[in-house]
Amino acid sequence: MKTIIGLEAHIPINLVDTKLFCGCSLPDENAQPNTFTCPTCLSMPGSKPVVNKKVIEFALRLAIALNSEIQNQIIFSRKNYFYPDLPSGYQRTQYEIPLGKGGFVILNSRKKVRLRRVHIEEDPGALIHKGAYCLVDYNRSGIPLVEIVTEPDLESPEEAREFLNKLITTVNYLGIHDSQKGTIRADANISIEGNNRVEIKNITGFKEIESALFYEIARQKQELGEGKVIHQHTRGWDTNKQTTFFQRGKETEIDYSYITESDLVPIEITKELIEKVKKDIPELAHEKVQRYIKQFKLNKEDAETIASEFLLADLFEKVSKKIDPILAAKWLRRELIRVVEYNKLNLHDLEIDETHLIELLELIDKKQITERIGQKIMELLVEKPFSPKEYVKQQGIKVVSEDKELEILCKEAIEQSKKAVDDYKSGNEKALFFLSGAVMKKTKGQADIKKVNEILKKLLK
Repeated sequence: MKTIIGLEAHIPINLVDTKLFCGCSLPDENAQPNTFTCPTCLSMPGSKPVVNKKVIEFALRLAIALNSEIQNQIIFSRKNYFYPDLPSGYQRTQYEIPLGKGGFVILNSRKKVRLRRVHIEEDPGALIHKGAYCLVDYNRSGIPLVEIVTEPDLESPEEAREFLNKLITTVNYLGIHDSQKGTIRADANISIEGNNRVEIKNITGFKEIESALFYEIARQKQELGEGKVIHQHTRGWDTNKQTTFFQRGKETEIDYSYITESDLVPIEITKELIEKVKKDIPELAHEKVQRYIKQFKLNKEDAETIASEFLLADLFEKVSKKIDPILAAKWLRRELIRVVEYNKLNLHDLEIDETHLIELLELIDKKQITERIGQKIMELLVEKPFSPKEYVKQQGIKVVSEDKELEILCKEAIEQSKKAVDDYKSGNEKALFFLSGAVMKKTKGQADIKKVNEILKKLLK
């Protein structure tokens, strides 16, 4: 049974100074409720909205990067639905004429995920549930959002997560969104081919979106297997229980009673503005991949991994000015990411910069330390920055590489490990690891492991 998935991703444009329709600053994460508000974002009588020009330019930047067809003129509409977090009883959004029509995102499998539209809208407020009652915080009300609506081209939760990862990579490169200041939310439409679709609203976080899709697909398949009919409706996602739950019958577009926002005039998107914005678009991830392969001779996997993380790509470009790019790519992609993931951190959390990594890789490149010691230093660097060169000096670390000295230690390991020697001679190649490990222990990890293995093999013959 084929799964059909469409996404609606809502990205806060939070690298502007003010909200979408008023002069309020964007709220801090720990701001007191209802302290970043004014008569306009509270929709008080007599207040009038004024569009933030910078938001238009930032959203236009994204629409161009996503290959959308830019409209010559855009208008805002009122999406009417009554909910406590909407002070006006409607949401200002784009319906009839969005900023961008169509577009696409290419997945790693080369699959093209088509886009239906890219448009701008305001964020509602936030509801805080306190047992039997509910509080409303309007700080978030009026924060600019750009919504990306896909066609139902996705066929698995993994594809959905990859699409969103590519989307967030793009907005990070474009400099219009800071994931540390606001989260991306998504609505997902899921159906099993030939049956009605079900919508899951307001899922936060890529991992949660993937989990929600896995659960909902399994739920629908189970119901169909039991002979039940799936009716079109809207569900929520319970993060704690990791289950979806019924919310309401699905609204259709006509239920929202869209009307043109009479307080805002149509906005012309001129050719001059489009050209200006195009000049501001930096090199994007897929362009970096091609350049890294051509300029630095990286393999495709390393190039794609590094380019997919804006901060990782920035680090790589700084480090590769002083260090062989292939060596830099190997250590950033494999060792740095390994240590970051092991410590359950992300790249935003790191205090180290390119100077620490350049020092470390210079020591490795000049064979002043072994890769094993380099790995240990990387683990310590992620915890707290320091000078790798000073650390090596203070610890008295040096690579044991003199052949005669190593040969003596290898002979000792062979004499002290008769069983491992017999196992190796019987064809057990893994026994060599035991012997080389014994030598590395004797040298406190300061020997060149490749040289150790060469000497051991020669002696064992």
